[in-house]
Amino acid sequence: MSNEDQNEIMKTAADHGACKEKLGKCEEEKAEYLKGWQRTKADFINYKKDEVARLGEIARYGSEDLIKDLITVLDNFDLGLRALEKAGPVEKGIYMIRAQIEDILRKRGLERIPISVGEKFDPAVSEAIAEGESELDAGSIIEEIEPGYRLYDKILRPARVKVAKGKDTTNK
Repeated sequence: MSNEDQNEIMKTAADHGACKEKLGKCEEEKAEYLKGWQRTKADFINYKKDEVARLGEIARYGSEDLIKDLITVLDNFDLGLRALEKAGPVEKGIYMIRAQIEDILRKRGLERIPISVGEKFDPAVSEAIAEGESELDAGSIIEEIEPGYRLYDKILRPARVKVAKGKDTTNK
């Protein structure tokens, strides 16, 4: 073999080594770019999930202010009904209108917080606005003054209640 042939072989081998090195760098870059793309894709999927959840919350609670205002209207409607009942019999249609308003609000996630006389006062769902003497144990609910409402799982307005002081055990 001549020197030229040997030089050509060595040059080809050097070129082959350089190509292998370049190919190795390209493989590393490809793997790095692929990992970056996969992370970005996962971040985007998580972002989409978070946005769907956020939009769901907006849709669920977006009408909260309107519903709070309608609760006030419902309270005033009840006050008007009580005044009408004191004056005499009330037309059935008036009760039907009230029930219709309540049904519309219920369809939008509003529910009245159930409060019973005698049950233990729970500050998570009710607010004590008065205390009174009672035969019930201290901290028991004597009377519901104003109903409380929950929108799905969020308390819009706690029930306002009168709570028992407890039995007076002192001798007078």
